[in-house]
Amino acid sequence: MHMCKKCKKICGVLLLIGGILFLLRDLGVWNFWNIQWWTFLFIVLGIGKVAGGKCPDCQAAAEK
Repeated sequence: MHMCKKCKKICGVLLLIGGILFLLRDLGVWNFWNIQWWTFLFIVLGIGKVAGGKCPDCQAAAEK
């Protein structure tokens, strides 16, 4: 999957936020949802794939 720096940063921030939220859930600090970690991962990967398909910078990186 070829992505520009902007889309990589967005996916990285989403993964970081998700990781922190799942850590808080595992520690029992905040029980806010009932989804598994792999479901969240598929959602983030889907967002990255859709964003990369619409981003002209990602399209240019894929052509190189």
